[in-house]
Amino acid sequence: MPRSEKRISIFRLAILFALLLAATPVVMRGQSALPKPDKDTVLKASDIKPKLFPDSVFFRGQTAPTQLRNTGGIHFTDDLYVLAGLVDNSGYSTGIREKYQAYFITEVTLQFGSQTLKPGAYGAGFVEGGKFVVLDLAANDLLQAVSQKDAEMKRPVPLQVTAADVGKYRLYAGREYVEFSRVK
Repeated sequence: MPRSEKRISIFRLAILFALLLAATPVVMRGQSALPKPDKDTVLKASDIKPKLFPDSVFFRGQTAPTQLRNTGGIHFTDDLYVLAGLVDNSGYSTGIREKYQAYFITEVTLQFGSQTLKPGAYGAGFVEGGKFVVLDLAANDLLQAVSQKDAEMKRPVPLQVTAADVGKYRLYAGREYVEFSRVK
């Protein structure tokens, strides 16, 4: 093959590769894991797929697998999310395991009682004494809120999110829950 034909073939391949790369972001840009809802929507575990919530997460120097079957969240009308899912925390020290039961992701500012939680990824859990704890990724306490028991709940599951009053939500671990709302 003459040198000029070889250059033309390489040039054509480079153009084709560049076009493929350029097209990929256009197809994916603006696509959420779920279609944008008309109203704020509570998500069940069956709604949450690995594209939306990771299979494993980083917390306090190591990764832990998540339990997609024990996830829940909210998909807001502006296409932002609050997501929570239980983790396998067996590789952590007892002190961390007591608090770190779930991975909590929020793209919006939340209010837990009188305390505010900024967007980010956190560890979270329900601890003795009726408290819900949120930890930064280094396992430092950031927020503590009072949790409550829902004795009326008919079929508790390990983790779920439900709607409470208008604009308020509950994160449950079994019958234990904490109420929160979005800060507008």
